[in-house]
Amino acid sequence: MTLSFFDQFMSPVFLGIPLMALALSLPWILFPTPTARWLNNRLLTLQGWFINRFTQQLLLPLNVGGHKWATILTSLMLFLITLNMLGLLPYTFTPTTQLSLNMGLAVPLWLATVIIGMRTQPTAALGHLLPEGTPVPLIPVLIIIETISLFIRPLALGVRLTANLTAGHLLIQLIATAAFVLLPLMPTVAILTSIVLFLLTLLEVAVAMIQAYVFVLLMSLYLQENV
Repeated sequence: MTLSFFDQFMSPVFLGIPLMALALSLPWILFPTPTARWLNNRLLTLQGWFINRFTQQLLLPLNVGGHKWATILTSLMLFLITLNMLGLLPYTFTPTTQLSLNMGLAVPLWLATVIIGMRTQPTAALGHLLPEGTPVPLIPVLIIIETISLFIRPLALGVRLTANLTAGHLLIQLIATAAFVLLPLMPTVAILTSIVLFLLTLLEVAVAMIQAYVFVLLMSLYLQENV
């Protein structure tokens, strides 16, 4: 029996136990813990340099009030990159292909930025709903449109991450299946297909990192409007 291509996106279950919790807790085990020594090894030094550079780049456009989110945003970046990269390994599962998980990350963080804006600067936060200099007849229409666009933001965050990863994994599986089918029939075409598969895998590695960065970057831009 031929399984569906979308079976790879189903949440795995082992002995009736969902493995989603294991997949979500595994990334934190893979990162080495910094020590109190004066000098660390190369891996810890490289990890610390990457985290510092990313945090500086992320907090550059933010006000001082947004710097409190440095730990949350940097941890989210490392978490998403690790989940996306581990999902490219054979016989693994990518939790970020589940829309429920991505929405579970996007909605609370987006809602926190909105609540912070309403609490610290309510006039400026509500001012985003109505551009300056709007004609009076267009005020109700623009308020409705801006409100809808505000509530679409977390949906766009979750759907963007889910769609990009799902499309990439599905395309890899389609091309891999074509290569296996063509190998006994047309070996030359199968080799060319395998080369395309290798290049697509490299592209998917880049997409896994870029999508994690885009998710956190958009979240920082939403935070910038409210601090």
